[in-house]
Amino acid sequence: MQIEIKNLSKNYIMGDLEVPALMDINLQIRKNEYVAIMGPSGSGKSTLMNILGCLDTPTKGQYLFNKIDVSSLSDDALSAMRNKEIGFIFQNFNLLPRLNALQNVELPLVYSGIKAAERKERALKALDRVGLSERILHKSSEMSGGQRQRVAIARALVTNPGILLADEPTGALDSKTGDEIMVLFNDLHREGNTIILITHEQEIANHAHRTIFIKDGLIHSDNPNPVRKTELIINPIEFQTI
Repeated sequence: MQIEIKNLSKNYIMGDLEVPALMDINLQIRKNEYVAIMGPSGSGKSTLMNILGCLDTPTKGQYLFNKIDVSSLSDDALSAMRNKEIGFIFQNFNLLPRLNALQNVELPLVYSGIKAAERKERALKALDRVGLSERILHKSSEMSGGQRQRVAIARALVTNPGILLADEPTGALDSKTGDEIMVLFNDLHREGNTIILITHEQEIANHAHRTIFIKDGLIHSDNPNPVRKTELIINPIEFQTI
């Protein structure tokens, strides 16, 4: 088992009120699963994403990651787990504009204290894995949206994390480029990565094997995808330039 959530709730304090965001959630995600989490705005899916990513802690209940009770970890231990075990991919890429692609991908390894030579080797391999070997010295202002998202994916991969947690990864991209990024996610899943995809788009969720739908802080459904988008055919030249 990779992830197990037991009777988890999360409340936020707003003035004199205690507002529930998640209520008595139970959830399991196994290693090498490809899961989409959907829900309307305010449903609780972002709160669940933050807890899964060790960016927030539950009010009550348990979050077990590889049998470790994340709910009881200190802030330092949570930070170490985030950096080692979770690869984050965001809608707006979150790249540092003053750094080139190689330097952006190296950042998680800098925080882990990895030596420069190993950092560079691992970052180069990650960039090659996402088809950006020829863009390593380009800054984000010199790249397209699709290329910037590939850099962000390479940065997420460079620590060899236990899971990839992608928050609306195609939200800032046009539909064609978004499709090409989802092809890359399909490839990463086939290579053995566990992927958790947060999205409000059914078209994007259809790439996953399973969709969890959250509404009003509750899991309303958790089902295999009956219609799954598999491989999309793309031109290899276009793959290098998006």
